[in-house]
Amino acid sequence: MMNKYLVLAVGLSAAFNYSSAAYADEGIVANVGVTNNYIWRGVTQTDDKPAVSAGIDYATDTGIYVGTWASNVDFSGDASTELDLYLGFANEVGEFSYDFGYVYYGYPDGDDIDFGEVYGSVGWNFISVGISTTAHSDWSSDFGDDIYIEANLTFEILGDIELGLHVGSYNFDDGLDYQDYNVSLSKSGFSFMLSQVSEDEIDEDYKVVVSYTHEIDL
Repeated sequence: MMNKYLVLAVGLSAAFNYSSAAYADEGIVANVGVTNNYIWRGVTQTDDKPAVSAGIDYATDTGIYVGTWASNVDFSGDASTELDLYLGFANEVGEFSYDFGYVYYGYPDGDDIDFGEVYGSVGWNFISVGISTTAHSDWSSDFGDDIYIEANLTFEILGDIELGLHVGSYNFDDGLDYQDYNVSLSKSGFSFMLSQVSEDEIDEDYKVVVSYTHEIDL
């Protein structure tokens, strides 16, 4: 997987996040979003250009959710569209929360770059930790080969502005490991994020991301 992202990013929120589906009340929710830069785990998926996205989620009162999400991308090669499908189970018990599931990352006009991940996270109060790992891929990565671990802190400041702090570590079976960091401010669907990665070969510059997401109950 690392080989893929080095090739595509050098020559994947602001990016997507399925938490809106995970903790939603029972029903269907659609979302549309715009951003000046689609960043995924610290790496641009649009060659530092804008992206428009849309998705739809269905959640049950048992905690099961399913959904799909799509965005434009700009990889070296032919891939210009990302289409994701996901299924998971999430719930809250007091101040504790958990979320487990599977996501398929599809690139309809790409060449052998589709892959799937299984993921899980647990949270308490303002902190959460999560892990994602390759389930399968169109290239050489098999189950468990590539692992992403993250920790997130979320606080409310100045009333209802949400301050987010994130650190993640991507470890690859046959590629270049790296860490990513970001800090964000969010309110009423608007988000401002400052992101950086630790590895110069990916992109050492800070990324400034401004985005807006609107959700619609159906």
